[in-house]
Amino acid sequence: MKPFALAVFSILSAATLHAEVGVGAKPIEGAEVVFDGSREMLDEKWTYWQGPRFASSLPIKWKIVEDPVDKGTVVMSDDPVAAGGKYGTADIVTKKAYKDFRLHIEFNIAKKGGNSGVYLQNRYEIQILDGDKTKHGMAAVINETGSPYEHYLGVGKWNAYDIVFRAARFTDGKLTEKAKVTMFFNGKKVHENQTINQVWGGANSGVDGGNDGGKGITDTPQGLKLQAEGHDVRFRNIWIKELDLEKPDTDFAE
Repeated sequence: MKPFALAVFSILSAATLHAEVGVGAKPIEGAEVVFDGSREMLDEKWTYWQGPRFASSLPIKWKIVEDPVDKGTVVMSDDPVAAGGKYGTADIVTKKAYKDFRLHIEFNIAKKGGNSGVYLQNRYEIQILDGDKTKHGMAAVINETGSPYEHYLGVGKWNAYDIVFRAARFTDGKLTEKAKVTMFFNGKKVHENQTINQVWGGANSGVDGGNDGGKGITDTPQGLKLQAEGHDVRFRNIWIKELDLEKPDTDFAE
């Protein structure tokens, strides 16, 4: 390919990529919509994670409410049993489990200090926490990376995570490659092939959290989980495309 043609191709590829990330990104070809704003889809595709601290009950108590910014409806994470930050009591998880995948999810924090989280494979948390710029803060691979807080749009605004996740690999039942994640936050790449070393937060946080201090990862696909911390955090436009990544992915090429 000639240099000029290569440059044009790169520009077009970048334009296509950025059309597929950020707030309002539409599902890419082959993606499954797992939440469209409706109660029907919430009940059809999600359930509670019944971990050791589970305290709620079906049907899911998360409320379908009006979108605070745009038209339509969204889901709110404020399950009463999670009041006071009792994580693990009322988290919801997709009924379907995933291995490698491309994820898009949008969230809106209603009040300062709002707290939730997106759990990849119900193990690895991508933090949602207004006001926190530490390794435990907004858009961090929790406790493993810094927070790219400068890309956060703030309270009352819709924000978007676009993620490519490659699950841990095993040979003869032994862990040979740790999970990796590449992520865009509101259209800006913030993590690239970031190794995720363990499950943080203990057994109440997610699958394998109680195994060897969170380092005992098992060879099982798991669902996408959203955390209830007793805060008003809203979600919309959630879609996933299953992938089979032979090697870690540095971008969002299909």
